[in-house]
Amino acid sequence: MSSAPQINDPDALVLSPDPSHPANLIPELCAAFYKLGWVTGTGGGICIRTGDKVYIAPSGVQKERIEPSHMFVLPYPQPTTDRIFLRRPALNLKESACTPLFWNAFEQRNAGSCIHTHSQNAVMATLLWPGGMFEISHQQMIKGVRRGGNGLALSYLDTLRVPIIENTPNEEDLKDSMAEAMERHPEAAAILVRRHGIYVWGDDWQKAKTQTECLDYLFEIGVRMKLAGLPTVLN
Repeated sequence: MSSAPQINDPDALVLSPDPSHPANLIPELCAAFYKLGWVTGTGGGICIRTGDKVYIAPSGVQKERIEPSHMFVLPYPQPTTDRIFLRRPALNLKESACTPLFWNAFEQRNAGSCIHTHSQNAVMATLLWPGGMFEISHQQMIKGVRRGGNGLALSYLDTLRVPIIENTPNEEDLKDSMAEAMERHPEAAAILVRRHGIYVWGDDWQKAKTQTECLDYLFEIGVRMKLAGLPTVLN
């Protein structure tokens, strides 16, 4: 069994007066996402990787009320066997159920942050695009999305494609199908989960947040176009 590196004061990992510290940023961002309807009902979440440390919010909590002391801190990379921690909260909390899926973004895209939302726009997109891909073109907000999530930005003339995978009863069981979709579609900046939500990543939290906002806009306008009988992809 693997053991975590010894930290003299694990709580020091989440205590900082710096507002840009991950332990301070995650509660702020979760509160903002809650107001957008992205992480209601304790669902959704965000992680931030800084060098060899990953900061992750707890699972099953009111996302708008998360505090820095609730953060889990994990070393990166992780062993292939048991998950290890540098710091756990004093409260009886469990790390985000999204953790294995966040790791996909780290390992396959070298992401610095990954966001998971239960946005209704994303869910509706998975219902109105019954196949395995959401597609839309000729929309200005496409320019806010990067190839692969951290490559060159798409242009107005590009067709944005976001793979859709099928949901599972347990979040962690999505890990393999998400990883397979990311491998099959190296230019995808996100993965939609049918009747569930979306995972979006980026080089850092700012880029991940920006892409999540742009994608959510594109899902909303795409759904409206579809319901109005308008084509979402132009030749």
